[in-house]
Amino acid sequence: MTGTFQFADMLQAIADRGRRFLSLAPRDDENPVAGTTSLCETLLSSRGEASGMALAQNILRRWQGFSQEEQRAFMLLLLQDFGPDLGRLERAIEEYRRDQGPEALLELHLAAEPRRQELIRRLNLAPDGIRTLVQMREALLKLKDVAPELAAVDADFAHLFGSWFNRGFLLLRPIDWSTPANVLEKIIRYEAVHDIGGWDELRRRLEPEDRRCFAFFHPQLSNDPLIFVEVALTRDMPSSIDSLLREDRTILPAGEATTAVFYSISNCQAGLRGVSFGNFLIKQVVEDLRRDHPRLQTFVTLSPVPGFARWLSGELRNEVSDALPDAAREVLRQTEEPGWEEREQGADVLEAALTTAAASYFLRARDPQGRVVDPVARFHLGNGARLERINYLADRSPRAMRQARGLMVNYLYKLDEIETNHEAFAARGEVVTTPAIRRMIPADRGSRGLLPAPGASSNPHEHEKQHKAPTESAS
Repeated sequence: MTGTFQFADMLQAIADRGRRFLSLAPRDDENPVAGTTSLCETLLSSRGEASGMALAQNILRRWQGFSQEEQRAFMLLLLQDFGPDLGRLERAIEEYRRDQGPEALLELHLAAEPRRQELIRRLNLAPDGIRTLVQMREALLKLKDVAPELAAVDADFAHLFGSWFNRGFLLLRPIDWSTPANVLEKIIRYEAVHDIGGWDELRRRLEPEDRRCFAFFHPQLSNDPLIFVEVALTRDMPSSIDSLLREDRTILPAGEATTAVFYSISNCQAGLRGVSFGNFLIKQVVEDLRRDHPRLQTFVTLSPVPGFARWLSGELRNEVSDALPDAAREVLRQTEEPGWEEREQGADVLEAALTTAAASYFLRARDPQGRVVDPVARFHLGNGARLERINYLADRSPRAMRQARGLMVNYLYKLDEIETNHEAFAARGEVVTTPAIRRMIPADRGSRGLLPAPGASSNPHEHEKQHKAPTESAS
């Protein structure tokens, strides 16, 4: 990373030189937002590289000192005062109506771009500017929840981040026990699926020869991972997280492993929400693992089901449920009672009811946009995986019991079917799964999202096709 640090030092030197040429004393101390907005106008009209960097750095430093209310006011000013140049846009529209040639189309395109996009580009000139811009969008996403009109500003950030964090710029690095401590500390902090209790537990996840971890980094965020995946090398597809994480497990020689299990994938930067890294990460890690361990034949996840408990509670509260028969609803109400998972009497009946309900959740449940409800399922199915197995009480941690009634699932990445599965899900809304899971759902029950009868599918693998309401997207 020496080259990265040298480049950052060079940018800082240019910015420092720019400050010697500019008078950047605070403007309007009584209204720091207005003063910062004035600096933004100056930055957009600036032509000098050194002065531009100094201005950008000054604006970002001011932003970092804003209160939440000042941040909201600044974002609203970006919305109101830094949109397209309306005069230029109207002229471009009229010209395009007269002449729909390539030059008129280009001018229309340029005129329609909000000025804040160019402002964000210029703010990125500041030393370490991209880090602050990611933090700025993190704040924007929170503000958008209470000020939906800021969606237009967020769209500009997301558009630019989609280019700046393109896969071609990302660096895949293995994370192991020799990785610098400041990065390892962030792995502990960013782990979002299975909490890491401290350095000893982190060492158990990284140091043994049957464990791997990989992360994507951006050259301008060289010591801050964007996303990372933890991998266990095993002989079999696991049915519980305890078998992978318990302290007294037997370590498998890496050369004997035939299965790679992706058991935790964590996004690290809230400000990059919606920028896709995970699909590239999994594919790249699979390639690296196959190269280093030719005996690996199976690539599978052990994944959480974060939306299941909320969906199930909603179905149990409804007077009538298309997803669950009355008899199953009576059984499943037990899962809302404390300590239900410890009861031995009726455990088989409860397991059957819960896994069948989960099958209905994956195969039938849709959000208002017509998408599969579970976000983890959308991620893996969209990447071309197959819903392979539903695991009862696979994770008894408080979070998993609260979010998923203890369920976890395996998604199988069968390499010669990934593209076909991806197209089935993205283009036609099909949830690719196994006959065993498909048989859990009677074909004649329910009116919305009915499944075809067994044998009715034209797919050679008899995968279930999920119907959606007209005009609703399944992507």
